[in-house]
Amino acid sequence: MKDKILMVLALGLAISIFSVPLAAHHGYAAYDTDKKVTVKGTVTDWRWSNPHCILQLDVTDESGQVAHWVAETENPGAMARNGWSRESIKVGEQITLSAVPVKNGRPVGRIIEILLSNGQRLAGRVNTDAQVKVDENAKP
Repeated sequence: MKDKILMVLALGLAISIFSVPLAAHHGYAAYDTDKKVTVKGTVTDWRWSNPHCILQLDVTDESGQVAHWVAETENPGAMARNGWSRESIKVGEQITLSAVPVKNGRPVGRIIEILLSNGQRLAGRVNTDAQVKVDENAKP
């Protein structure tokens, strides 16, 4: 019996030690938190899934080049508490995305806010440590 207890304790300790690095991906190291980008585009996919909700949209620049943007936000539970739902965004809808971009310049970001075609604003959950400030009076 004593051996079983020690084995369970050792296993629990080992799991807790090795699981700490798994939480590291939730940081903002990949994002340039001093910047904010705003793009207009067409939603190509909206995934209401764990561990993060993912938005994909096609953005066409002035020269006609299409960039395939990917933006993430929190998990569905956190977003539901912030007023979002699986039906908040529809494929084919024209939206304006404000996001914290990644540092490497790729079309990837963390959602700050989305302006839907009907004028509704959906606020993302940017880390409060991030230095990005959202101007609530700004028009895209």
